[in-house]
Amino acid sequence: MASVTGLVLLLGTIGLAGSHEPPPRQQQPQRKTNEKKQQKENQEQQKQTDQKQQRQVNQQQQKQADRQQQRQVEQQQQQEQQKQRQTQQEQQRQAQQQRLPQQQQQRQVQQDQQQQQQRLNQYNQQRQQMDRLAQQREQQLQRQQRQAHLRFQQRYLERLRQDQISLQNARAFEYSAPNYRYSRSGRYYQTDQYGADMIRQALNYGYQEGYYAGQADREDRARFNYQDAYAYQDGSYGYNSYYVDLNEYRYYFRQGFNRGYQDGYYSRFRYGRNANGVFSLLGNILQQLFDARRY
Repeated sequence: MASVTGLVLLLGTIGLAGSHEPPPRQQQPQRKTNEKKQQKENQEQQKQTDQKQQRQVNQQQQKQADRQQQRQVEQQQQQEQQKQRQTQQEQQRQAQQQRLPQQQQQRQVQQDQQQQQQRLNQYNQQRQQMDRLAQQREQQLQRQQRQAHLRFQQRYLERLRQDQISLQNARAFEYSAPNYRYSRSGRYYQTDQYGADMIRQALNYGYQEGYYAGQADREDRARFNYQDAYAYQDGSYGYNSYYVDLNEYRYYFRQGFNRGYQDGYYSRFRYGRNANGVFSLLGNILQQLFDARRY
């Protein structure tokens, strides 16, 4: 009987020793404190995340504003350079005219006027087709959500509109004798100083627009495809119907565009350079693409 009583007392002692958990009412304040602490930490983390996202948005907006301002400066510089070239060309043309017999000048002037009008008519006819293509490409870019390339195409179209205004005020030019010879696709061609300058302009303008297009496709994470760009297909930016046929100008514009697109897409300057916002091909590259020899 004594042993049974001892066993009962021992079991009771063990039961009391193993039961040290606080009553449920004592655990509730601690849980609430932990929950408030966790909620505060979560709110702080969310606040930091929102601030970081806002900083990123502000930085992106600032970059876009800087790029837009840079392009405006580049366009102004190009317009000024084009005015200077036109002034120089006019002075050189006048000097050459004085060396030609008067009758020969009159005959050549009539021929050149007719040819220039034919070039202008060809440009206007193809312009209508390219305008329709521009609308189709814009819709396609919107569906593909390629916003960077869409902005590039819109800027390119605005420059084309400025070209059209210049062409409306175009006048026939005076005759100057061919004094350059160059080859393309196994055939030889002749042109004068102004035609040679126009082809070089096509190459450099093509390089510039190609660089912008490649840069835009890289920003959109689009695949490499310079021929898909509307600017490449159009290839007439800077054309004024003087000195060079449209197809000739377009050929050299696309040659420059191809190389500019590669540099822009891969973020490099292998074929050209950017001097204070003015894009142009490297001298040796331009020479390879257009090796005009004076005679």
